[in-house]
Amino acid sequence: MRAAVNTRYGSPDVVRIVDVPQPVPAANEVVIKVYATTVNRTDCGELRASPVFMRLFYGLCRPNRAIAGLDVAGKVESIGAGGQSFKTGERVFGMCPYNRNGAHAEYVAVPESAVASMPANLPYEQAVICEGAFYANAVLMRINLKAGDRILIYGASGAIGTSLLQLAKSAGARVTAVVSTQQLELVKSIGADRVVDYTCEDFTRIGEDFDFVVDAVGKTSFFRCRRLLKPTGTYAASDLGPWGQNVLLSMWSSITRRNRVVIPAPRRMSGFARLLKSRMESGQFRAIIDRKYALPAIADAYRYVETGQKVGIVVITVATTDESS
Repeated sequence: MRAAVNTRYGSPDVVRIVDVPQPVPAANEVVIKVYATTVNRTDCGELRASPVFMRLFYGLCRPNRAIAGLDVAGKVESIGAGGQSFKTGERVFGMCPYNRNGAHAEYVAVPESAVASMPANLPYEQAVICEGAFYANAVLMRINLKAGDRILIYGASGAIGTSLLQLAKSAGARVTAVVSTQQLELVKSIGADRVVDYTCEDFTRIGEDFDFVVDAVGKTSFFRCRRLLKPTGTYAASDLGPWGQNVLLSMWSSITRRNRVVIPAPRRMSGFARLLKSRMESGQFRAIIDRKYALPAIADAYRYVETGQKVGIVVITVATTDESS
């Protein structure tokens, strides 16, 4: 099978399309014929091992896994021993584990618990939505968002941001989205109650306070946003921050028990795809697609994601047969 392989850290130039053996499913796994996947911030961080200390997790000298890719949508090709949840040929979507080869390939093996059957008639490219939503859901679980809460999302147009916005609205929260001029209509279309154009005004001085402020892109800070928080409000970050300041602040918040700054840790992905399926089927969640690339052009997708300008998800089309939905 063809796969995008990187056997060393570096720029997108190190990614090569090569032939590798097709995976075989272990017990309670399925092998999926991949029709669509994504390139995201996590993949870019893994490619460059950035920040450097992440090599403790990715591999000290070279990547532990040669094939990246977290999001997957495709058809079940084969089923391992004990598999009972799916049948061969079933259309599924989900998220690959971090500790094994991923979906930037024609086939990938994943645990049954990490995928769900796709909503009827949904195109594959609109089902590769788990990675951003997984982190977004971890934020909302950590802050215990409830109906009626007021939340401001800085960077609400990325994969995490659009997922945060939609999941927060499905929970009954009132959402203020901070984006650039070009994305104002987009975030309105997916439910933002108020939009702020950060290129035209200082979003920290909009005259409101919030139960929660979430930086979904790692481009602001607690110190800049704290005037937006209610006295008992919480700032949540999706990034470590410059020099790891968010880690230090979250540790101090934990020590003082004020819960002022948090960096949510994603929980187990088992069953998460089924949660998203229910949200999509109820009309509360949909994919926001920025660009699409074919698998041979995946290095260009990495380069685009690294610009920090993507909106929603960047899709990689893998299958080349006549089936696109």
